[in-house]
Amino acid sequence: MNKMIVANLAYRPVRSIISIVAVGVEVTLIILIVGLALGMLNDSKQRTQGIGADVMVRPPGTSILTGFSGAPMPIQIADLLRKQPHVVAVSPVVAQITASGSLEAINGIDLDSFQKIGGPLEYLEGGPFQGPDSAIVDDYYAEANKVQVGSTMDTLNHKFTVTGIIPHGRGARRYIPITTMQDLTGSQNKASIFYVKLDDPKNADAVSEQFKTILSGYNIVSMQQFLSLMSADNIPGLSTFIKIVIGISVIVGFIVIFQSMYTAVMERTREIGILKSLGASKLYIVRVILRETLLLAIAGIVFGIIISVVARAGIKGRWPTLPVQITWFWTISAAIIAVVGAMLGAIYPAFKAAQKDPVDALAYE
Repeated sequence: MNKMIVANLAYRPVRSIISIVAVGVEVTLIILIVGLALGMLNDSKQRTQGIGADVMVRPPGTSILTGFSGAPMPIQIADLLRKQPHVVAVSPVVAQITASGSLEAINGIDLDSFQKIGGPLEYLEGGPFQGPDSAIVDDYYAEANKVQVGSTMDTLNHKFTVTGIIPHGRGARRYIPITTMQDLTGSQNKASIFYVKLDDPKNADAVSEQFKTILSGYNIVSMQQFLSLMSADNIPGLSTFIKIVIGISVIVGFIVIFQSMYTAVMERTREIGILKSLGASKLYIVRVILRETLLLAIAGIVFGIIISVVARAGIKGRWPTLPVQITWFWTISAAIIAVVGAMLGAIYPAFKAAQKDPVDALAYE
């Protein structure tokens, strides 16, 4: 049976290749799009963790995705927080979302207090701010935008000179002095968020509760709790987006495999009649069709995984700031989804082939 199945697929190479490519596209769609969504989420999570804070203080009414643009909080809150027990350092940050090129948060920081939170910045090139029009960028941003120390970049309709390049993973990809950010955004003496460093991270929950008593209504959360909320299930719309991608992928695989196997059954009417006249049962005919489909699906899965890995390397080379996370879970999930979609598309053609009358099939022209 296996030799016959392989021969049948090789006899119609164009149709077989089209089916394999279609299943491959289905797998690639799931792996890449889901991988891009999860990659960006986890990258943001890792960069937030890399700041080194133990507690975050944000404005009232903010959620996991809000409160990072604009500066509604008085910067004097930092002085109040520094007086609390277990507090080692407080760093105010003004964050501004920009959509120039890509959606990105630019942070205005007080460099001294920011380094007290997570330690001194490590410079791959250059050094700290040299004035109000200085900027520090990470290596991913520098690579993606062909930026080096001494380069001029236009940010928030203002010219900045890059004075330092740091490794990625330390908060934002671009930093400017906090006073400059406040002037550009009209938020003098204001902040978007306060990062707090404690003498012991184990005190984060207790200190958060203490902060809530002196800053009623403010969104105060430990960094550990905040990071635990940064998942696909907690991001509004992300899980729905993933389900839509999977649904579209299943439909693509189903339609292509259904069309391919249905046409194959129609073209092989005489072949099916010969098999049945030689004693092949209905179950045997169904198994032949389903095995052909399974072989096409497996070939398509392998093709899709290869294309996904190559595409990820291409994306990383062209857009370093767009991480694509390919995991075993989603690779296996994509494979299972592709097989299910393909088998669903082959069920009707398989049973239609099994129902053919051998006499009519042999007489078919």
